[in-house]
Amino acid sequence: MEIKVALKSIGKKKQTVQAVPCQIQGRPSTVKELILAVTEAEVLAYNSRAEEPKLLRHMILEKEDIEDQAQAGRISFGTNYGGKQADLQEAQEHAVQSFLDGIYRIFLDDMPLEALDDKICITEHSVFTFVRLTMLAGRMW
Repeated sequence: MEIKVALKSIGKKKQTVQAVPCQIQGRPSTVKELILAVTEAEVLAYNSRAEEPKLLRHMILEKEDIEDQAQAGRISFGTNYGGKQADLQEAQEHAVQSFLDGIYRIFLDDMPLEALDDKICITEHSVFTFVRLTMLAGRMW
């Protein structure tokens, strides 16, 4: 199934959010199933990128890529030099726990999804937004 996920282009000058397609397995009916499906899709994409030939893909960075990455705070070729594959089971466990811990929030068409058991109804116009929350710097006491 194809869903739409709203992504903010980090480091882009226009700071826009665009809905991009994400291919997932099955049709999730709860928030937990959605998290597991999206995590699976991203782990498979990450692992397939690690197996691609690296000769030309990582040889050149265009000026726009350098500027965008500099605004994000790191310039790299995107290469996984360790060559280690992501573990699907571990990634899914971390994704679910991070949701429970409030590290990120999920919105379905601007409506917050609060709990793992929340039922979701996906249509062709549905857009999911994943927002990573940032802790404020400073002392806790």
